[in-house]
Amino acid sequence: MSRKPYSRFLTALTAGSLVALALSQDAQAQDAQRIRVRGAIESLSGDTLVVKTREGSDATVALKAGWKVGGIRQASVEDIKPGDFVGVASLPKGTGPDGAIEVLIFPASMKGTGEGNRPWDAQPNSQMTNATVSNAVKSVDGHTITLTYQGKEKTISIADGTPIVTLAPATKDDLKPGAGVVVTGEKAADGSISASQIAVGLNGITPPM
Repeated sequence: MSRKPYSRFLTALTAGSLVALALSQDAQAQDAQRIRVRGAIESLSGDTLVVKTREGSDATVALKAGWKVGGIRQASVEDIKPGDFVGVASLPKGTGPDGAIEVLIFPASMKGTGEGNRPWDAQPNSQMTNATVSNAVKSVDGHTITLTYQGKEKTISIADGTPIVTLAPATKDDLKPGAGVVVTGEKAADGSISASQIAVGLNGITPPM
């Protein structure tokens, strides 16, 4: 999500941190026809991954040499504390603060990754905000967090049941049929898809992003 060049982050990421890159596509990446494939693994044969997408179609992804995998594990709203750095996908509501549709809690070592607010493709009109939690309040209707980024502030409500996850190490052994994945890749003019990174849900988790 950063406005900085994609390559600046690549060398600093561990396998578990690749998920952050799946959440960090900048304007340059979009111009290069980068895409996200979301769904469940149908099969993995060598360097060919087939994903049953959330839209119901099959997507075949050619995995590039040296491809990596990072994990997503479940967290809870109680894990969100002031000072944490989070990525929150949200939708505007008629009144009051935007409502969260998913929350990623970054490890402390990744604080500042892709800081900012920008459009997101999880749902129509959704936005992604990578920011520091300055305040977290529990209320009758759920939780509300106040985020600060680039000198700005945004308040987002988190209803009960909102998916909340964090990053975790993963290996190629976690890429089993049925596992939920988000694949960040490039779509060529002929429609073929290639990728070098996969985010996989662990212990039955479907990556919400």
